[in-house]
Amino acid sequence: MNSPIIVRDLAKQAPHSPRARLAGFVIASRAVDKCRASLAGTPGEYRYDCPLDKLLFSFKGITAEQFQAAVQTLNDYEEVGAWLQANGTRRTAAEIKTWSDEMEASSPMKTPETRAAFMANCSKLFLNPVTNTTFDWLEADDRASFSHRSG
Repeated sequence: MNSPIIVRDLAKQAPHSPRARLAGFVIASRAVDKCRASLAGTPGEYRYDCPLDKLLFSFKGITAEQFQAAVQTLNDYEEVGAWLQANGTRRTAAEIKTWSDEMEASSPMKTPETRAAFMANCSKLFLNPVTNTTFDWLEADDRASFSHRSG
């Protein structure tokens, strides 16, 4: 069963978790959501082609513009996943899994240039920057941004 891409108003609803895998790729579903919202003028505080998206584009050897063109014309997430597998740098299933697992486990704490900002962002969300990952922080930030709006 295919999952149609529904344009989200990212001022009212968070994009997919960066952990959500599309054809094995982390970040991809979230990038689709941000891309479609950006095209629709409803990105909220999210940015398409941000450093996180660029990690996916770099791994696949594609540009933000190429991804956007595909997202504009395709109707469901699975079609975007198939497009990702067919375009850019060819990657085996094992390479995709290894990269996705590494992305999911990564933390700005490991990089001196990003450590202080990550620690500050984690502090605001009551996360331990030593034990939490980039994805943990993004998910907590998404929850915090929208928790006061539900109900």
